[in-house]
Amino acid sequence: MSLETIRGLPGLVIANPTAGTMRADLVTELTALATRFLPDVQVHWTTGRGDAETVARTAATRTTGRPGLIMAVGGDGTVREVVAGLAAAAGEADRAAEGGPALLVVPAGTGNSNHLAQWGDLPWTEAVPAALTPGGDVALRMFDLARLVETDELVLLGACSGLIAEALTYARDVPTTGRARYQVALARAARDHHPYPGRVEVDGVRVHEGPTVLANVGGGRHRGGQYQVLPHSVLDDGLLDVCVIGAETAPPDVPELTRRAAHLDQPGVVYARGRRITVSRLDGEPLWFEHDGELLPRSRSTVTLQVLPRVLPVLCRASRRAG
Repeated sequence: MSLETIRGLPGLVIANPTAGTMRADLVTELTALATRFLPDVQVHWTTGRGDAETVARTAATRTTGRPGLIMAVGGDGTVREVVAGLAAAAGEADRAAEGGPALLVVPAGTGNSNHLAQWGDLPWTEAVPAALTPGGDVALRMFDLARLVETDELVLLGACSGLIAEALTYARDVPTTGRARYQVALARAARDHHPYPGRVEVDGVRVHEGPTVLANVGGGRHRGGQYQVLPHSVLDDGLLDVCVIGAETAPPDVPELTRRAAHLDQPGVVYARGRRITVSRLDGEPLWFEHDGELLPRSRSTVTLQVLPRVLPVLCRASRRAG
């Protein structure tokens, strides 16, 4: 589907009312702005976990009135649900033949790393007109996704073992919102963190074994909207990036090092790329592991991620490398 085609079709806003920085007037403003460029804009407020996925899948498989653009309003978890719905619809013959809706992310969550990866620090109030105006600073890119092999879940932004996963449990007790919430949570988790015995394999080759603070796979360059854990990642290169931080780096130093992407110069840090990445804990205990800001149940000691190259159409800032 071309940009011209997208602009000639209806738009659909899928908004999460419980997202970390959501406000009702944001969706009102977005709808008013989008209707200046699109023939029609519908709004759906999600009603619970999984609803965004269902709505996106249904919209993407309509035979009539199919939207050209789905605007996901919420945090990174909401965006991941919308992406899962679009991906589920992608295998259906009629959609594959005609092309499905593109994604535009409108940030209203805690980290908002997806918007950062696609538009940088450009406010959504400027990103939406850029995306929908002919000649605007916009490109339609086909992003890679990853599949979590053990659960068959899709991964959009990234996945991480150890410290970053543990920080999600601390975030529940932090009363602030936005990126400041994750900043406090990560600092507290880093203070209490104990490295785990780990191993990481890339396309069957062991790249790390030993005490491990975290292993981040993706995906977006940033986690929590501010930590450049994967500073070299490109979202449409057909590869997954992985960064492993070993115990040579003190956990309390990780937040500031990754904020500046200075962790890559530290001893015990490994950075690699590949199509299939396996992260293991070697003492038989279950991994702390999350993807897209959602903590997985602690039920397995090994997880594997497989790249799905160039499967997701996304509107991004043309003048910025997506990642």
